[in-house]
Amino acid sequence: MQQLIRGRVLGFHADPQDTQHNHRYLEDGAILVEDGRILAVDDYATLARPDLPEIDHRPHLIMPGFIDTHIHFPQVQVIASWGAQLLDWLNTYTFPEESRFNQQGHAPAMADAFLNLLTAHGTTTAVAFCSVHPESAEALFSAAHARNMAMIAGKVMMDRNAPPEVLDTPQQGYDDSKALIDRWHGTGRQRYAITPRFAITSTPEQMEMAGALAREHPDCHVQTHLSENTDEIDFTLQLYPQARDYLDIYETYGLLSPKLLLGHSIHLRPREIARMAETGSRAVFCPTSNLFLGSGLFDEGGLRAAGITSGIATDVGGGTSYSMLQTLNEGYKILQLQGQKLTPLSAFHWITRGNALALGMADRIGTLDPGSMADLVVLDSRATPAMALRMDRAETLEHELFILQIMGDDRSIRQTYVAGKPMKTGG
Repeated sequence: MQQLIRGRVLGFHADPQDTQHNHRYLEDGAILVEDGRILAVDDYATLARPDLPEIDHRPHLIMPGFIDTHIHFPQVQVIASWGAQLLDWLNTYTFPEESRFNQQGHAPAMADAFLNLLTAHGTTTAVAFCSVHPESAEALFSAAHARNMAMIAGKVMMDRNAPPEVLDTPQQGYDDSKALIDRWHGTGRQRYAITPRFAITSTPEQMEMAGALAREHPDCHVQTHLSENTDEIDFTLQLYPQARDYLDIYETYGLLSPKLLLGHSIHLRPREIARMAETGSRAVFCPTSNLFLGSGLFDEGGLRAAGITSGIATDVGGGTSYSMLQTLNEGYKILQLQGQKLTPLSAFHWITRGNALALGMADRIGTLDPGSMADLVVLDSRATPAMALRMDRAETLEHELFILQIMGDDRSIRQTYVAGKPMKTGG
């Protein structure tokens, strides 16, 4: 069955930092959808047919759904836990919370709540860390598959420096991950991410197992953390005294590749930057988390100049909002502090096509290209009285995007479509 989704339509085909010819905007546009995929995007007058069902979102803006490249599924109930820096925050809040995810019924309930929050904020694809328990990944994949929602996720592998309730062993981490890959990787829209949490919580033996999984399943992503906090870096290098630097640990076990997503990547040494660029390994900017935990300022411009592709992400629950709009808001400020700019077009490219490119998935998500999945978000730039008042003085599309970028949140999300299906009631 075909349907037409009408509104002001904006999609990107190039990076605004590379060329002025980067997007297509249709003042009265439409997206033709069939069986969850985009068939065509054009002016409404070109695509309209008397027999075609229509959903009219005018005057709102329709874009590809947002992509979140680093988020912690088990931390939904510890978001906004009172301040501590990274290692204290993990021990005080995160690990006790994650220990609950092997309780009967808890992971499925949290998975539904988590996906509802994502789509309520306009996010249609996420890269998620689950708990150490395979039940947590099973619950998240099951819930996402039922919605036909693209999810990249994995159970964390961690065998030291945490309470026993959230530890596995090197062999158990391998076996559980292997079984989940066999069950879920490539099932519908689900993809697996091999997930050694970070070097502090994995012994060399477990890192060997993570490397074996990556060799055996080269089409799987690998996700972990790198150089978020200076105390973290010091502790990591004490645990791995032979390592040249933090990145060298992951390099030693064969994890560096364009499939590797390195959350945070703030305090990097020149050798690490060079090796990330040479191997195509991805950095992931987590602005609300970096500010909340006092971790540091991400150097997007410096990494870009070095040839590194960066994603941007919420990092809930260290991050303080599920909203990619609020993520852009805080990201803008972090870059401002370093004399770097995050223009409105670059910002919205980043959370759509840019993150899809970072994942190697721009042929499926993040654009409005025919053949892509019809994952869409409908944005209301007058969602609050303050935004409406500001919009009265907006003169261009870029002005409107910047208002959404700075003032927008879940109230600006009028509707979210996953594979052509509306996720919000009354949107």
